[in-house]
Amino acid sequence: MNRLDKAGKFILMVYFIYNETMKLLLIDNSNTRTKFALADDGQINSWRTTIKTAYLSASSLEEALDGLLYDKAVLCSVVPEKAEVIKKSLASPIHVISSQSTLSIDISYPSPAEIGADRLANSEAAYHKYGAPAVIIDSGTAVTFDVLKAPRSYAGGVIAPGLSLMTEYFTERTALLPKLTPEEPTSFIGTSTLEAMNIGTIAGFRGLIREILTGLDKELPTHAKVIATGGDAELLFKGVDRIESVDQDLTMEGILRIGLLNQGDFSTY
Repeated sequence: MNRLDKAGKFILMVYFIYNETMKLLLIDNSNTRTKFALADDGQINSWRTTIKTAYLSASSLEEALDGLLYDKAVLCSVVPEKAEVIKKSLASPIHVISSQSTLSIDISYPSPAEIGADRLANSEAAYHKYGAPAVIIDSGTAVTFDVLKAPRSYAGGVIAPGLSLMTEYFTERTALLPKLTPEEPTSFIGTSTLEAMNIGTIAGFRGLIREILTGLDKELPTHAKVIATGGDAELLFKGVDRIESVDQDLTMEGILRIGLLNQGDFSTY
């Protein structure tokens, strides 16, 4: 499904050449933060900005993008109500990433519409940067594992609670446990409530990551590269030897690639 054939690859090359000067606004609308980047000449440039998703509105968008020049926008969203705000607030044509987008990977998944746009973007970028088979771990509000089987097939994955969900749950569901800001533990024996919570959170997550990767390795026929991304990646995945690369730009690069593959499918809302 949506696999890019030889003719499609040729068309993409033409798009790259034709759109050398086209500026694309890339939008990663996640549960916690909405991140913006600008791409020209087929590359993401240095301009970036972020809005907390809870505060995203027509006015906050206008302020964040004031004076920014771009031709089209590419939206990767997992927050439908905020996606509507973005679509209605931007005057430029926009492509909204979904399982209906043209991709250069196949989707061998029973219900493609259930796959989050961020997971499609991560998988698209990972395939082009690292090849397949691969496992992509994204640590955000949720921790997602996405599996690419050789030669280029999205097969499915795993979803687990993220770091912020666990720490917020500690505070919301207990009477005596304090608010935790996770950091690298210095010992496995906590000498205060906060230290004990911190050890349990960080070590527990790393144990979760290792256990899931062990299970995935047993089901994959060949050794898969493991790539991590997401806001908590540097802290959460430290010392997990199975992770070969932490790539913080993976999602944005996937958004860019999908935007370039779908140049004929932009709409104005």
